Amino acid sequence: MRRVVAALFAVLLTAVPAAAQTPLKIMVGGIDKQIYLPAKLAAQLGFFKEEGLDVELFNSTSGSQAATALLAREVQGVVGFYDHTIDLQAKGKFITDVVQFSVAPGEVVLVKAAEADKLKQPANWKGLALGVTGLGSATDFLTRALAAKAGLKMQDYTLVPVGAGDTFLAAMQQGKISSGMTTEPTVQRALSSGTAKIGIDLRSPEETRKALGGDYPAACLYMDRGWMEANKPTVQKLVNAFVKTLKWIQAHSAEEIADKMPKDYHAGDRALYVQGLKDGKVQYSPDGLMPAGAPESVAKILASFSPNLQGKTIDLAKTYTTEFVVKANAGQ
Repeated sequence: MRRVVAALFAVLLTAVPAAAQTPLKIMVGGIDKQIYLPAKLAAQLGFFKEEGLDVELFNSTSGSQAATALLAREVQGVVGFYDHTIDLQAKGKFITDVVQFSVAPGEVVLVKAAEADKLKQPANWKGLALGVTGLGSATDFLTRALAAKAGLKMQDYTLVPVGAGDTFLAAMQQGKISSGMTTEPTVQRALSSGTAKIGIDLRSPEETRKALGGDYPAACLYMDRGWMEANKPTVQKLVNAFVKTLKWIQAHSAEEIADKMPKDYHAGDRALYVQGLKDGKVQYSPDGLMPAGAPESVAKILASFSPNLQGKTIDLAKTYTTEFVVKANAGQ
């Protein structure tokens, strides 16, 4: 009799459905780039599932393409640069940064090794082809900002969309670009091959302030503001997962972080991947909060070159929120 009861109990247990997980689609503007590492790392660590979320991560070649997918309602969130929230508001589109991944762009301007001393100065970019991941991307914005600060006008140079990784390296090796902005792991690959040298380093807040004249927090998770307001419990769970991830990054070494990432993200050389993490780890936010005064700084830098912002009043309070991050940190 006991066996029969036990068997019936087992059947009842298997019949009870597991707690339903909330499905979410998130687009990442280059999923294997270290600037966006928290997105994949959160999945690898199981933090999405811990929060009851079934998150599907999609890859795009640039932040501009990812933003387009969000506006088309193809995804519920984008892992991209904060500057898009300001640029899109100037065009009448309201998206909101809900958790800040980084406190610096994490980008590097690489220049041809043979002309490194000359090309390190943006004033010498006149007449040159400059590589960016995509037109309208954050690397586009940052390159234009550096050029404007050096006194150049948009017609003084040409931006060439070359992506990242193999396509970026090929463009530089073949002479299609003299300088280009990219991120890890592409940076270490270019340096190790002798193809390029570092011209301008935007991987730390200090170096970013020197180059741009102010703070420029970058990688974040942003969402359509209307969707965010209508789905606050789900957004909170997502932010909880990312804050856990950021704290995990702070508590672990570059080697330990690399071990958690898919091997194909190492681009064939784990040692270079780890070195990139060591050089760029300072970019990651320790808590997901927007640094004080940073939105004003980003808006000022964008306005230095972008016609989109001329004559426009930007409501910065709608470009980001700390509501979810504050609660996530309180619960840690």
